[in-house]
Amino acid sequence: MPRTRSAELFPKLVSAAAETFIAQGFQRTQMQDVAAALGVAKGTVYGYVENKDALLGAALRFADGVEPVPGVEDLPVRAPAVGELAALVADRLGAEIGRLRLVEALSKRRRGPLAAELSEIITNLYETLSRHRVSIKLVDRCASELPELADVWFGQGRSGLVGALTDYLQRRKALRLPGPAPLVARTILETCALWAVHLHWDPARQPVDTAAVPATLAGLLTRGLLPEGAST
Repeated sequence: MPRTRSAELFPKLVSAAAETFIAQGFQRTQMQDVAAALGVAKGTVYGYVENKDALLGAALRFADGVEPVPGVEDLPVRAPAVGELAALVADRLGAEIGRLRLVEALSKRRRGPLAAELSEIITNLYETLSRHRVSIKLVDRCASELPELADVWFGQGRSGLVGALTDYLQRRKALRLPGPAPLVARTILETCALWAVHLHWDPARQPVDTAAVPATLAGLLTRGLLPEGAST
């Protein structure tokens, strides 16, 4: 008898899978773990995804709400082919990096106050990381077990962003760098990633007004890089 599928259950499955993979990693996570977290039988999960690889792929694609979830007629989600998950992450990275305010700033001569430009770059970087929070955490957690994801995330992703930030810092001669440009660039990226992504899974996190975070980070980091008393 064909399994009956519910349009409402699939997003809940994706969310439960993402949280389980983040908590346990890819190798330790079993389909039964996700079924238990969702409160359904393991056989029910197989009605929505073909296997554990397909479940990870679904979590990477849909957990952040960036892509619309498939209709029940398109389920179960099939297992990804070799290299398909890496290609998915690479494509999404490429699209998001291309839209960054940082990339725009690198392609044009500066117009307006430097403080405002740098603040926009940091705020936009934070918001971009936050929008892809779950998939970033998933890749970061599982990359050590899945080398194809590690190559994309730590190469094209993190290294690419650090390189672009380094280039920007070196071009804006008026900035006062407290250390080597690559170190400052990495500090900016990791500070944004900490607040946009990782602290949301911190078991000891304190209540924070998340709406205040991007402006706070931008103000803190910008003031630390501008010459004292400068507003340009």
